[in-house]
Amino acid sequence: MRAIEVITDYIPNAFSSVFYCSGETKIICTASLQDQVPPWMKNEEQGWLTAEYNMLPASTKNRKARSRTKPDSRGTEIERLIGRSLRAAVNLKKIPGYTIMLDCDVINADGSTRTCSISGSYICLALLIKRALGKGLFKQNPHAAQIAAVSIGKTAGGKLISDLDYSEDVSAVFDMNFVMNDRGNFIEIQGTAEHGDFSSSDFNDALKMAQNEISLIMQKQNEVLKTGHER
Repeated sequence: MRAIEVITDYIPNAFSSVFYCSGETKIICTASLQDQVPPWMKNEEQGWLTAEYNMLPASTKNRKARSRTKPDSRGTEIERLIGRSLRAAVNLKKIPGYTIMLDCDVINADGSTRTCSISGSYICLALLIKRALGKGLFKQNPHAAQIAAVSIGKTAGGKLISDLDYSEDVSAVFDMNFVMNDRGNFIEIQGTAEHGDFSSSDFNDALKMAQNEISLIMQKQNEVLKTGHER
């Protein structure tokens, strides 16, 4: 797994933010709190959490065009994954009338952007909850679980690797994304054979590696969250 670096409160105007780096994958994650819920939830006694994901044009070697008129289907898929994953971290019934908005902006893409976005967004979410409780905005603590994610792949030579960079991703025999909570349970698993197929033994080996690596990512998250962050 690549080295992880995290800078908190990277965006001063955000309720909470982190600059999350895993190797050369660099993502700005922010969390905002809105005192409203989507129209379809107006009669529900709970809040909501959603996410948006975007890649800056120069985040890839070949300029990625901005999505102005046509939705980016890959980006939409990823932001739905981020939203599903982080909703598992919150008891929405404890934040009635509020929407937590997570924004993930990739400024340099070198593989595993979706899993890094999830792990970085969890830190933002935890900071937002702490601050909202401190300001009296939340009457109850809505935190339900710690969440982290990692990618696992297998090289043509048969080696399992985690947190794939771009070159590893494009040449992998298969790659998978695992999202887990701190109880050791799974939120989501995605897996694709890029060349041929993969066996149940491959899957079990990847799962075991994911459990170990996510434990290390959660340790890093906790180290970051133990520091001050008072605002």
